[in-house]
Amino acid sequence: MNKYIILFFSILCFTSQAQETDSILSLEEYLGYVKKYHPIVKQARLITTESEAKLLKSRGAFDPKLEVDFSNKEFKGTTYYDKLNAAFKIPTWYGVELKANYENNEGTYLNPEYNTPEDGLYSAGVSVSLAKGLLTNKRMATLKQAKLYTQQAAAKQKLVVNDFLFDATEAYFNWLKNYKAKLVYSAYLKNAEVRLLNVKKSFFAGDKPAVDTLEASINYKNRLLDIEKARIGYIKSKLEVSNFLWLQNNLPLEITDAITPDTTTINSINTVLNSSLLNTTEELVENHPKLKELQIKKNILTIDKRYKTNNLLPKIDLQYNFLSSDYKNLDSFNTSNYKTGLAVSFPLFLRKERADLKLTKVKLKDIDFDIMATKVNLSNKIESGLQQIESYNNQHTIIKDLVKDYKKLVYTEERKFNLGEGSLFLVNYREVKLIETQLKEIDTEYNLFLSKSKLLSVINML
Repeated sequence: MNKYIILFFSILCFTSQAQETDSILSLEEYLGYVKKYHPIVKQARLITTESEAKLLKSRGAFDPKLEVDFSNKEFKGTTYYDKLNAAFKIPTWYGVELKANYENNEGTYLNPEYNTPEDGLYSAGVSVSLAKGLLTNKRMATLKQAKLYTQQAAAKQKLVVNDFLFDATEAYFNWLKNYKAKLVYSAYLKNAEVRLLNVKKSFFAGDKPAVDTLEASINYKNRLLDIEKARIGYIKSKLEVSNFLWLQNNLPLEITDAITPDTTTINSINTVLNSSLLNTTEELVENHPKLKELQIKKNILTIDKRYKTNNLLPKIDLQYNFLSSDYKNLDSFNTSNYKTGLAVSFPLFLRKERADLKLTKVKLKDIDFDIMATKVNLSNKIESGLQQIESYNNQHTIIKDLVKDYKKLVYTEERKFNLGEGSLFLVNYREVKLIETQLKEIDTEYNLFLSKSKLLSVINML
């Protein structure tokens, strides 16, 4: 069972606005905690760790090897054979392998070809692939691909973290939207309560009709209903934000009622989300991690194609070893004492090799189409995002002016009602329109924030 730690003012060092104000969790602080402590972000870092381990594994194919082969047979007091073969091999980048060897064999029934001098036989030589495996081979291809896999993993990690951060910012913006809506309903609930009390007093004083008290009461109950709906929406969004907040010891945090979102986020949104970098669409597309990942994938397939093409060549392995019974005397290693060998193999139809190469070429064409489609898709998404941001900016400016105008209308209508020249119905009607417009302003601000974070998510800059 998860142990939830209450998120106090003293833990997160939030900014205090006044002596008795609530603690404020800003978007910048919130994202800082998400990036640093959330398990999903930590898990994403394992992607590169895994690729680095695979790279280390592929380098192992070039590790020097020490081999010892010993066999002995004794039967009825007779030593049939006693064979020792020790070798030290050094694989190199190209199809060349350096080898040093020591043999010491003896026995009554030893095969004559295994006979060695009394102190053993030393050899030093080289094994070379003259055709297939010379310029490229499985070891080379695997290591080159492993290096590219580490780059691909880094790009993939950015994409995973970026998608997660978008979900986190969306949760914060939703929390902020519901908090602002709750503030609006709370303010007008207070207005409705005060108005109901004033109308009742006026009714008992004989200044207002009984129907006004009924209308004021209905309006007050509607505000109670509105605030209750807003409260539920706020609680739900607050818990969603809590899902993204963790401490360094992998302990989840729960936001208390004392913690609120930053209502001035609109003043800092561009700085926090780096929105000032949304200018060069073409450059953003070319440097996008998704395209980099696809390009790396293409490079990996190109290496594979080279290797598959090399497999069409015949296999010609040549070995040459200098022999000597005195390893201390380097002059004893000469061309008069040697052991050599040649192995040649070549499939007659090459059906498997040709099929492998054809499949790789198909994959390369497929990745080219994928790259082209991704470029167009990203470019269109960026352009669409920029247009949305511009539109929501314009809408937000217009709605702010509308809110000011509606406030003046409500104020005027209230004065007329208090002077006995207006009706409570008109006051309530004007107030309903004002509330609707203020909620539209909140929704538009939410959409503006969301469109900015969505665009930054598209270009992987969150």
